[in-house]
Formats: sequence, C-alpha cells, structure tokens
Amino acid sequence: MYKSIYLPLDNSAHSLRGVDIALELAGETGAQLIGSHVYAAKLHDRRFRQMEGGLPEPYRKEEKLVEQRDIHDDLITRGLRIISDSYLDVFEDRCRAAGLAHRSVSLEGKNWQELVKDIAAGESDLVIIGALGLGAVESSQLGSVCERVARRVDRDLLVVREPEKRTDGAIVAALDGSPQSYGGLMTALELGRIFRRPVEAVASFDPDFHYVAFNSIAKVLSSEAAKVFRFEEQEKLHEEIIDSGLAKIYQGHLEVAARLAKGQGIDLTTKLLAGKSFEQLLRHIRETKPWLMVLGRIGVHSEAGMDLGSATENLLRQAGCNLLLSARCFEPPIEHIAETTMTWTEEAEARMLRVPDFVRGMARKAIVKHAAKEGHTVVTSDVIDACMSGIPSGAVERFAEKKGISLDGMDKGGKCPFAHHRQQVSALESESPGWERAALARLQRIDPVALREHAKLRIEKMARRKGHTTITEAMVDAASRTVTEMLE
Repeated sequence: MYKSIYLPLDNSAHSLRGVDIALELAGETGAQLIGSHVYAAKLHDRRFRQMEGGLPEPYRKEEKLVEQRDIHDDLITRGLRIISDSYLDVFEDRCRAAGLAHRSVSLEGKNWQELVKDIAAGESDLVIIGALGLGAVESSQLGSVCERVARRVDRDLLVVREPEKRTDGAIVAALDGSPQSYGGLMTALELGRIFRRPVEAVASFDPDFHYVAFNSIAKVLSSEAAKVFRFEEQEKLHEEIIDSGLAKIYQGHLEVAARLAKGQGIDLTTKLLAGKSFEQLLRHIRETKPWLMVLGRIGVHSEAGMDLGSATENLLRQAGCNLLLSARCFEPPIEHIAETTMTWTEEAEARMLRVPDFVRGMARKAIVKHAAKEGHTVVTSDVIDACMSGIPSGAVERFAEKKGISLDGMDKGGKCPFAHHRQQVSALESESPGWERAALARLQRIDPVALREHAKLRIEKMARRKGHTTITEAMVDAASRTVTEMLE
C-alpha cells in the first residue's frame, strides 16, 4: 500500500479533512506524511507596486514610497512565512499526537506550480488535496489549484470533496477494462479493508451513441453515398451485434473484478450501468452516496500522454463524493479474462480437439493470451492460425538455455545445438527413414501445419542420428514433447 502521503495544506475545511483521512490511512499502513504550504511573497510584492498609483497623495512622494516599499516587503515576506509555518505547526502537532512519521515543507512561489514540482521531485505515491480551498464561494465547483495539480501529477490523487466526516458510505470502483481502472479496483479493495467499508464495482456502457450517430449521418448522406457506406446494413449490425456486445464486454469486466475480489476473500457487489459513462456514474453517486469513488486517471480509449480521461474530468468537477484518481496499473491474469469475456466458435473448439492431449492445455493458454492481446473476445480458426503459424522467434535459443546448451562459437553454417558433438552426416549420404502407419497418423494430429512440418523434420533427424530406419509412434510422442517445451 502507500508508503508516503503528500498533503498540500491551506487550513481550509477540505484541507483539514484531508489530514484526518491521511492520519487514519498512515496509522494502518505506516506511511510517512509530508505536509506542504506554498506562500507567494513575490506575487504580493508585485501587486503592491501595481497599486501604488492609487495611494493617497501624501503616500505618493518618493521618500514615502521607498519607505512603504521597504516596510511592505519585510512584513509580507516575514508575515506570509509565519502564516505558512503556523499551518504546518498544526499538521505536525497532529502527526506527533498520532505517533506518525512526518515532515513539513514550506515553499515560495505560485502555489500549483511549486506543488507540482515538489511532488514530482519526491517519492510520495499518494497526494491528498482538497477540492476547494480558502477562495471557494457558493458556486465554486473545483478549486484552480486542485484542478491544475490533478492534471499534472503522475501519482494517485485523492480529492477531498466532503469536508465533514462520514461513517457510512461504500467505496466504489469504476471499471472500463483499462489497466488504470483495474489498478483502481485493487486499491479500492485495500482501502476497503483499511477503512472498514464495503466495496462495490460499477461499469457503464453507452448503448445510445450509435443511434445518435446514425440519425445524424442519415440527415447528410445522399442515396448514392448511403449505398457506398451500406448504411442500412451498418445500422442493423450495430443494433443486433455491437450494442449487445458492449453490454457483454462491460459485464465481463465486472465478473473479472468479482473474481479478483474473491481471491482476496472479499464479496464484491457489482452493477452494470447503461448510458453515457460520466452521467451514469454521477447518477450512481447521487443515488447511493458512496464515501469514495475510485477511477483511473485515464480510460480504455485514452491515448498515451493524456492528462485525464473525459469521464474522470467530468467527475472531478461534478462528483459529490471524495474521488481517488488512480495512476496505478494492473492487468488481471489471462485466465480470469478468458473465463469471463472470451468464447470459442464451434470450428475453433473442433480444431483444439485435434491437438494432442498432453499439449492442448498449453496451446489453449497461448491462443487465449494471443487473442486477448489482439483485443478479440471470440476465438475463431483464423485467431488460432495467427497464434500458431510458426515457431516463436528465439525459441531455439530459449530451449538451448533451458537445457544448458551453449550456443557460443557456433558458426552460421550451423552445427546443430542438439547434435553438434556427434559425427556429421551429409544429407546426400543419408536416406529418410520410413514411417509406420500409426506414427504418420499421430503426426497428422499435430496442428498447425507449420508446427507439424517442424516436428516431422526433427523426428527424422533424431531417427537418423540414432540409426533408426523406421519411425514409430513412440518416437513421434517424444519429439512432440520436446517441441512443446520449446514453445513454452
């Protein structure tokens, strides 16, 4: 869990509530607490000089102006530093009373800029910041410091929305299948234990967007363009397949989450929401009143380098509960994804039945891993072909390393790493051994073709090396096991 927690402080109600949360969290995890405050002496000095033109006449004489500047510079610099130290003293007193490791830092400059620089230079893995500061008014949605820090830090960020302590309310993890959302789920499960609160996972898919898009397209497409676009077929495809498929994908994310939670002994509540993601999450917050919602800083559709995903950005500004923007990434085990989100066509299942029993499990796992990597949710014959079309690059080197065979010093002409110590036999001097019918039948059960051909060459080489004139079924089995090891 978290080892270092960073707290920007300004003595506002939201900031003080952030200290409460940090103390409770650090008390359970042993994390070090770092309190910081930024004061802007230079900014005040510059503003004072800009206002000199509006001073009463007696204060605008040169001698008086110089005197006022000196007095103001001294008072502002010392005064703001004293205020900053006072904020930090309150923080330090609370840390000492709780017996927690802590330190304070006082910074001078533009508040959000100095905070971002200090956070980036340190090793804190969680920042707790108030959504609003001392400048908040009734219509304020989000403080400028909070928003600017949220966009620029690369750590987990807990945004305190509720200044009052609550003993009720769950922790909700919002999932979209991205590594960031699963990372947020894992954090939510840990926080649930620490704060003794139930954890819920929600996922939202949008079944309405395609209808809106097609209605818009229909208004501008000419009849000829509609034929080229095959508009009616595309619309039917989305209605019958894609929209229902989206529901299955997001339900799959929830099932993966439930399995991950079960592995930790946690009974996770899940809920699938239909509609625009941020709108449905806001509605869920209003209806269930969670204590904390955890979601990824960016989502499954975000490009690298994005500061915040669109749903996260909307929730940061509008959510009525505390938010944790998760920078942590986690990818569930491939078998979890396969069991909950992936299906096989009948043809693909039939293909797998032709794979020898002893290698079928390994082959199935490799195919599922390949399919998940490529974004497939249905395994078809072409997915199998793409996965098993050839021997993986570097398989020989990995096999040699596994068997303790050194490849150093071998020339490109190729001493065989399996038989380089034996007497070489010219291909012209040797004849291919014969095959028993049972051995040939066994060979034909090896899929795909590229793997079968590799196995055939290897078996014949082994037979020639050992002086066999006939290849038996047992020899095919032995060679198949060796090839299987190479592909692991």
